Amino acid sequence: MIGKTLRQQRIAEHVLAAGSASAAELVELTGVSLMTVHRDVDELVRRGLVRKYRGGVSAQPTSVFEAHSEYRRTQRRAEKAAIARAALPMVEPGSSIMVDDSSTTLALVELLPEVGPLTVVTNYLPALERLREVPEVHLIALGGDYSRTHDSFGGITCTASLAAISVDAAFVSTSALTGAMTYHQEQDVVLVKRAMLDAAATSVLLVDSGKVPRRALHQVCPVADFDALVVDDGVADDVLLELREHTAVTVAPV
Repeated sequence: MIGKTLRQQRIAEHVLAAGSASAAELVELTGVSLMTVHRDVDELVRRGLVRKYRGGVSAQPTSVFEAHSEYRRTQRRAEKAAIARAALPMVEPGSSIMVDDSSTTLALVELLPEVGPLTVVTNYLPALERLREVPEVHLIALGGDYSRTHDSFGGITCTASLAAISVDAAFVSTSALTGAMTYHQEQDVVLVKRAMLDAAATSVLLVDSGKVPRRALHQVCPVADFDALVVDDGVADDVLLELREHTAVTVAPV
């Protein structure tokens, strides 16, 4: 029988890959009793890796809770890569930019070494790890309360730091988007995103078509507050028409 740590890792990886799993699936996966599976899942819930619902476990987002960062990074990779490539010309060499803790902006981060000298401000740990050894990037880390679910830093310390920063451009994403409004499931994340937008001279929204049109619990800000929006070509024409009434829209072919 496999040990507890490896068993919990196997459960987490299975749920993150599949999006959700029933308790019976996890019993078959691990070969342990239902009671042991429930104890393992409870521990993973406490660590912020998964969420429990009646009869199963989920890594998928809801209107109230966002998915774990690791799961989000596995989703819609082609769309996010296309959006990042279309957004890259908006990053001026020598400028200062800010990126939030989204998997979509992380796709843009992957391309930043192509741009040249930059100052990059972020609260997202995967972005910090990707850029920390890029010699032409001056990296500024936003600290605060660490969230295992988001793999980023937030809270009062983070928003206070943002109040003292001014950047040329902020590249952010949201969990949901309609033709006129952006949304996110969690209030603390909304406050950080708003502070990022306030700290930037120009703001660019990067959103994949899987989030359009959708709503979540909290409004972030109107689409009109963004100077530009980049989406992939999976967004419906009627939604694109409404979005273009509020901001400049770039459609990235996948």
